[in-house]
Amino acid sequence: MLKTTKSLAVAGLITLVSAGNALAERVQPFILGSSGAGDFASTVSATKDKLTGAGFEIAGTHAPYSGAEIIVFTSDDMQAAARKSERGGYGAALRASVTDNGGNIEVAYTNPKYWANAYRMKDQLDAVSTKLESALGAEKQFSSGDKELTPEKMRKYHYTIMMEYFDDPSDLAEYDSHAEAVKAVEANLAAGKGATSQVYKISIGKDSEGEEMTLFGVGMKGKSNEDCSGDEYIMSRIDKDTPRSTAHLPYEILVYGDEVEALYGRFRIALSWPHLPMMASETGATFMSIMCSPDGIKDALTAAAGGKSEDF
Repeated sequence: MLKTTKSLAVAGLITLVSAGNALAERVQPFILGSSGAGDFASTVSATKDKLTGAGFEIAGTHAPYSGAEIIVFTSDDMQAAARKSERGGYGAALRASVTDNGGNIEVAYTNPKYWANAYRMKDQLDAVSTKLESALGAEKQFSSGDKELTPEKMRKYHYTIMMEYFDDPSDLAEYDSHAEAVKAVEANLAAGKGATSQVYKISIGKDSEGEEMTLFGVGMKGKSNEDCSGDEYIMSRIDKDTPRSTAHLPYEILVYGDEVEALYGRFRIALSWPHLPMMASETGATFMSIMCSPDGIKDALTAAAGGKSEDF
């Protein structure tokens, strides 16, 4: 009996240590699947085929500027995982990118474990990670520099003091029903309100709180080259490292019940570059260079949602 008790104690300790190690695992925003010489268009086509071959559904594509294409994908399993958590709809989509970085063709994708924890999901999307590694490769994680972030830290992440968390979204608009809200967002995106366009739409179902969820991907061209909300405006100023973090785009609108929301820019942008300095860097990429972008994004998404802009 004593031997059995000791064995159980040892087994329990091993389990606790394993759980602790898993929790302490470093996670970064993106995973580089492959890189090297190649043809951009052919790589985009091959990446789509690999994703569908692994059981994913292409929800939409986004080409915000030359040499960059983002492929947004989902699956029944991802949507089921999204429904398990409050406001889990953000986790119903992941993004793969193909980038021509000075003649080097990079295939990268959003790290499921990183983003699942950033969205405070109950499901860590481990099975999704395994499928993506098999389909697209996994050379390395990237885009957080020397910043050490673990799944546990991501669940309460914000960039710095006084800045927004996951549960501090931008409230864009409110309607009498979920169906009315979805219809309005679709119409406004089709009309290009706020210089926006629809990249994808995923009808997810109800979350753990019983709220209906529909997720939209939103491309933002900007009303001019100097419009702070524009995809190219932002990426040209802060996406300067190699590999490129192209899969940061597109932004999302979540229709949650009868309300329309989006992750606030200072949170959503920081998720992709949590190490980005405020004032100075070797590459010149800083948050100061896009200080106007979070509010610009909110204004553009508010227009797309059919809400009223505020003075900031």
